[in-house]
Amino acid sequence: MKPSHEFKNWCLIFLAGMLIFSLTGYSLCSAGPKDQPKGYPIASDVLTTRQKTIVPAPTPSTKISLHEVSKYDQYGYGVWKDGKGIDDGKRTDIMPAGYTGASVTRKVRLLNFFTISDIHITDKESPSQLIYLQQLYYPDLLPAPFDKLGNYPWSWETSVYSPVMLYTTHVLDAAVQTVNAIHKKDPFDFGISLGDTCNSTQYNELRWYIDVLDGKVITPSSGAHAGADSIDYQKPYKAAGLDRTIPWYQAMGNHDHFLIGSIPVNESLRKSYISDTVFATGDVLLNPRNINKPDYYMGVLDGSTPYGTIIGAGPVGKFSSPPKVVSDPNRRSLLRTEWMQEFFKSSSNPVGHGFNLVDARNGFACYSFVPKSTVPVKIIVLDDTQREDDGSADIHGHGFLDKARYDWLKKELADGQAAGQLMIIAAHIPIGVEKPGSELGWWTDPQNAVSLPGLVTELQKHPNFILWVAGHRHTNVVKAFPGTAPENGFWQVETSSLRDFPQQFRTFEIYLNSDNTVSIIMTNVDPAVKEGTPAAKSRSYAVATQQIINNNVFTSNPTSDPSIKPMPTGSYNAELVKKLSPEMTLKMQKVYGTK
Repeated sequence: MKPSHEFKNWCLIFLAGMLIFSLTGYSLCSAGPKDQPKGYPIASDVLTTRQKTIVPAPTPSTKISLHEVSKYDQYGYGVWKDGKGIDDGKRTDIMPAGYTGASVTRKVRLLNFFTISDIHITDKESPSQLIYLQQLYYPDLLPAPFDKLGNYPWSWETSVYSPVMLYTTHVLDAAVQTVNAIHKKDPFDFGISLGDTCNSTQYNELRWYIDVLDGKVITPSSGAHAGADSIDYQKPYKAAGLDRTIPWYQAMGNHDHFLIGSIPVNESLRKSYISDTVFATGDVLLNPRNINKPDYYMGVLDGSTPYGTIIGAGPVGKFSSPPKVVSDPNRRSLLRTEWMQEFFKSSSNPVGHGFNLVDARNGFACYSFVPKSTVPVKIIVLDDTQREDDGSADIHGHGFLDKARYDWLKKELADGQAAGQLMIIAAHIPIGVEKPGSELGWWTDPQNAVSLPGLVTELQKHPNFILWVAGHRHTNVVKAFPGTAPENGFWQVETSSLRDFPQQFRTFEIYLNSDNTVSIIMTNVDPAVKEGTPAAKSRSYAVATQQIINNNVFTSNPTSDPSIKPMPTGSYNAELVKKLSPEMTLKMQKVYGTK
């Protein structure tokens, strides 16, 4: 029996399809390793700031504006050199008077972990930004070191614009590789990110952040993907990924759920994220209610230009028609719950990165965990950012706890004390380092369930509480909180931003000492960027930004707090000593056999 005409045709189509599939499959497989984007290796010499620091050169005499990036090299901006390592020694601010600990030795290392903070992964081509506000404010506020309340002038708010916006994913990748290199020599128990993963709560910003930690291919552009085949900061690359043996946890920051960390995202703003028109608004830094005034187009960075030229920015009246961009649905703004759920879509450990320990669907971003079952230390991850529905017309950068979060915190502290656990709070916003009324300080609104003095008093009721770690202010400040008795005191350590100078993360080693005190050894680490890489260029831009803005945050002390020491290079390393309560001393002696 002869095959029918239709059957012959079907066979020919099938064979042709198989041939195409085979050739395509062969092409993809053979091209994969060869054509896959390459990564950017770090320098082989991985050191901490105890061995070497980054020291910016003196600020050039020729004054230029921050956005004049093409002039940086011409006038000598962004130059730095290696400086000597720093160690500010042993600090006993919260110990009994006269204590030196001179003959004390470290007996047991309880924990070894790292913190990163304020990465501010930025979609520089997004139409929903506040870029122009930096230019608007810069000439007026530069001469003033602080305003009447002790706040930093808004010209220093590099979250709205800085050339380091071009390379935010690259710096994170270099930091991750640096963590991995340290981990090979001295393993970390865990790492924790202290918030502001995104610059403006966009989906693609969060995905880039998680994908860098997961070691995925990163395409750090959006919309038209201009310059993706020729401009270094736009080219796809392969991230290294965090060593899979290091569990990492996540805290929430204000930039993770507010527009540029400042304005709740209503439905109108939500539409602007995925629009094809550059966002127009008023001076929201002067008054957040100006968000509804279309006074200025905020601009975007042109990804087809080597220096990320600002386009589509300026007074609305100077434009004959609204400036346009290619829209991108991946720029969509995330709700708090959506932001948390995204951490379950990760290939690194643990599942959910801490949000698996709570019901992430209800947006409650507080949880606790015990890093090592054999060590009596508990980490309390606290969301102390403002609520989206608080109705405040202020910049949403304050520290805040609603009743549910404050009740939860009190229970965690009480439970940890009863269980004989040392406790560390990891939160985005620090406490007690800003003057009242500061946009970065503790919120004084009646909605806050606890005042700052009330919070400190509550913390000091629990002598097993030893340390508050935070980010938010992009500095490495250390503050002592002495108690009415030495064992009731605690320390606070801030971790600087991976985006702005000095672009560092921190390591913490917690030791039990021979006299049954605890030492917290904290060390800043510069990513070991390799010359010629995008991350190295970012360091140069971060140094240039610091030189141009000259914000003085490393040498000034707006609170006049004697426990806050100057940081001439932006780094601060020290050993912080804490006295244990009699009950905890007995427990540690039983667990570790010390006397």
